[in-house]
Amino acid sequence: MTTLFDPVQIGAVDAPNRILMAPLTRGRATRDHVPTPIMVDYYRQRASAGLIISEATGISRQGLGWPYAPGIWSDEQVAAWRPVTQAVHDAGGRIIVQLWHMGRQVHSSVTGEQPVSSSATATAGDAHSYEGKKPFETARPLGLDEIPGLIDAYVRAAHNAIAAGFDGIQIHAANGYLIDQFLRDNANFRTDQYGGGVENRVRLLAEVTQAVVDAIGTDRVSVRLSPNGESQGVNDSDPASLFAHAAAVLDAIGIASLELREPGPDGTFGRTDVPRQSPLIRQHFKGPLILNSDYDSDRAQADLASGLADAISFGRPLMANPDLVERFRIGAPLNPTQPMATWYGQGEAGYTDYPTLAQEKADA
Repeated sequence: MTTLFDPVQIGAVDAPNRILMAPLTRGRATRDHVPTPIMVDYYRQRASAGLIISEATGISRQGLGWPYAPGIWSDEQVAAWRPVTQAVHDAGGRIIVQLWHMGRQVHSSVTGEQPVSSSATATAGDAHSYEGKKPFETARPLGLDEIPGLIDAYVRAAHNAIAAGFDGIQIHAANGYLIDQFLRDNANFRTDQYGGGVENRVRLLAEVTQAVVDAIGTDRVSVRLSPNGESQGVNDSDPASLFAHAAAVLDAIGIASLELREPGPDGTFGRTDVPRQSPLIRQHFKGPLILNSDYDSDRAQADLASGLADAISFGRPLMANPDLVERFRIGAPLNPTQPMATWYGQGEAGYTDYPTLAQEKADA
């Protein structure tokens, strides 16, 4: 029986276990979106995970509206990421970077321009900014003449990721961000080749993925989707048809892995009554399938044993427990997660100050 502690091949990555670190926005970069030394410590501490998927990282200034989140479009950012990847590798770990364009989720006070999306829509509620929360703005639709430039930005970011020492990249096509805004029919009202039927709405995801694969290889490219239910105002009336097709397209391209964020009706960070799509997606995607959302070790082991998943990504558990692999292995209790205010603030609190079992033993 496959266990959490068995190795798994994820494209070019030989992961020593199936307990992966999910992407987690943390907000410890500079105002210019340059990684900082504290990020070196944070990722090094969690290097025992089978694979670290980094926090969402902007491919361009246009697409990065989260205050103090890192980017990977400039030489300065690439140079600042190198100590992070080197520290993870020196600790025996593996790390890929999640490439992010937020689309309509940004605010112009952060990016300096009106948000872009598939269509002229706005998210309900407030966006993050350096001056606090501000009402989301109506996005303008990306022009057909702008899409090649967007794809080029993903390709540049992928090249930069390899130059920075990452073992690969993950395309963020989930959680209501730009590619998800093209995928789902309550946000995409286009009448050109990127709107309308499922094949057209999947087109941008397919073109971005193929371009990045052509640039750095299929074995270094992964994708994240959120196929069930609403996410930051983005939803679809027929998720089964949409995501079955998306999975088949990604399978044909031959990506290294596919990660699914699938909250349930009792989710602790988002919830939905829309059924999980992973059993259907499993029929259409034959590569390594990584599942995420509210997993504990027992549930994770069950989905591995059934063959539904090849690995499980953990977010808050790995945030609060840098040695989560060892804690799961010996059945040790987990640290509680510190308050949400520490998740996105600057400094060590709730970031690099979670104790490991070794530290607890030394302090006893």
